Amino acid sequence: MAKKQFKAESKRLLDLMINSIYTHKEIFLRELISNASDAMDKLYYRSLETGATGINREGLSIQIKVDKDQRQLTISDNGIGMTKEEMEDNLGIIARSGSLLFKNEAEEQNATGPDEAEKSPKAQGDIDIIGQFGVGFYSAFMVSDKVQVVSKALDGEEAFLWESSGADGYTIKEASKAEAGTDVILTLKKSTDEEDYDQYFAEYRIRELVQRYSDYIRYPIQMMVEKRRPIEKPEGLDENDGENPAKNEMPEFETFMELTTLNSMIPVWKKQKKELAEGEYNEFYKNKFHDFTDPAKVIHTSVEGVSSYTALLFIPGRPAYNYYSREFEKGLQLYSSGVLIMDKCPELLPDYFSFVRGLVDSQDLSLNISREMLQHDRQLRSIAERLEKKIKSELLSMLKTDREGYEAFFKNFGLQLKYGLYDGFGIHADSLKDLILFYSSSEKKLVTLEEYVSRMKEDQKYIYYGVGGSIEKADQLPQTEILKDKGFEILYLTDDVDEFALQAIRGYDGKDFRSVSSGELDLLESDEEKEETKKMEEESKALLEYMKEHLGDKVAEVRLSRRLKQHPVCLSAKGGLSLEMEQVLRAMPMKEDIKAERVLEINGEHHIMEVLSDAYENDRQKLDKYTDLLYNQAMLMAGYELEDPIAFGNAVCDLMV
Repeated sequence: MAKKQFKAESKRLLDLMINSIYTHKEIFLRELISNASDAMDKLYYRSLETGATGINREGLSIQIKVDKDQRQLTISDNGIGMTKEEMEDNLGIIARSGSLLFKNEAEEQNATGPDEAEKSPKAQGDIDIIGQFGVGFYSAFMVSDKVQVVSKALDGEEAFLWESSGADGYTIKEASKAEAGTDVILTLKKSTDEEDYDQYFAEYRIRELVQRYSDYIRYPIQMMVEKRRPIEKPEGLDENDGENPAKNEMPEFETFMELTTLNSMIPVWKKQKKELAEGEYNEFYKNKFHDFTDPAKVIHTSVEGVSSYTALLFIPGRPAYNYYSREFEKGLQLYSSGVLIMDKCPELLPDYFSFVRGLVDSQDLSLNISREMLQHDRQLRSIAERLEKKIKSELLSMLKTDREGYEAFFKNFGLQLKYGLYDGFGIHADSLKDLILFYSSSEKKLVTLEEYVSRMKEDQKYIYYGVGGSIEKADQLPQTEILKDKGFEILYLTDDVDEFALQAIRGYDGKDFRSVSSGELDLLESDEEKEETKKMEEESKALLEYMKEHLGDKVAEVRLSRRLKQHPVCLSAKGGLSLEMEQVLRAMPMKEDIKAERVLEINGEHHIMEVLSDAYENDRQKLDKYTDLLYNQAMLMAGYELEDPIAFGNAVCDLMV
């Protein structure tokens, strides 16, 4: 029989499909199983149209057979089958999909109007056709030297055999097949040092691939599997029968072959919540995502519209061991009608929600000619946007209704939310600012920005915060004294990213943020307080100028403090760069020498002022030492490393002596 050439632009197209489109050769099994599922869907819908009896989904299945001696792997279905002409159209023309044509017909019937649609069971049916682009079948050539397709169409009198060894072309001839359906017979390539094709004969490997990619195909995927069962020993056999030792050597087990279903068929996310047993979500999560703890929250949502999908998402009860590392990969599993397309689709989650685990199943996603590679089209973006809003909504609900649970979640993943605020110069601030918690000086617990603002004093201009490596250190900052004295609430920031996150938000409910170490706190001062401060500044002007001159460019200014009550000295900063931000930035691998404008503040009401004034009048050399000591003391309290700790230690000893 003369060999026919593929009706495609060139031989290069098939070569491309076989060698370049799919990254992993194992995908071939997923593609052939999906095609078989489509064939049975078509048969089922055809029965609805014609009213044929005796056809139901319960009787449909996919069979996988292995023949190692002939190096053959067969995938069979009892679906609608193909005529000779359909073989020509579907298998002889690359990138032509019979499934897509079938789906388009159904959509046209839905669009004809209610009267016509009522006449068509197909139009009313749940059209869930997987294969739409007509190239998945050709993935079989990645692992096969020869592909044979034996098919008999529903109500057809003859069966036909389509056969091809690749880009050289194909033949079609009459064949023998009793029932409608299709057998795809692959003659696998011989293994090489680079590729192991024998793995696809192994039962465990086939089971693994089915459960990985096709576990939720709605039809049973079956295979004859070798099993063991105990052998009943003849009556009267004594385990210590010395007279008949041959009996004692009888095996305890025998092997037999049994038809076994490899897939679970009905995924959890397609069940109604009322159908689920208690704890089924948690067990699914732990088994699917290899976690030992229950999720903190489950989000199960279905959306109909321009982009229809079902999502089953989980907020983990703890971070993955490598979550805060470069090795962690974000992403949700992506399914198309129950068929796994991508194990981790990063486009479905923003970085700040990268801790979310779960899956999305949609039949509306536009795929390119390979199911393995997604086009970043409007459907995918639409789903991602909806998921982002849904996750935020669920977290806000958790914050309001389960505060203890939310605080446990925030302990695990709050740092990621803060990075999300800072990332992109605050473009995500509106989405995340209500999810952030900080420890409150007055409430002695974590609070939201909304809760802080609700308690602000009537004339309070700013949301005040202090930065420290821990709550205890932030609470002990000398700069907090005046704020506590006046009854202002302070937020304590303990992570390096915290202050950057607040700067990215820029403000909340019309209130700006102000660090306790900022040059000006703009506190509410009485006229008497202002007058007293002004008088002290005039009296100390010469002393402070001398101290500034001695310290040189170490500080931008030396001045009397309006924030200190008990402590003698502290550092503050002028300008937009705070002391804490400077320290974080200087720890990064950057060439720029970043430095905040430091201000040395002296407590004018502390007795140290008397000592400094006396030294200024009588012993300038001693004043120089005092100035250095106070500066270094302020540096230590602000969390800086001393430039010369040895000199500081010697200076302390000199004064003691």
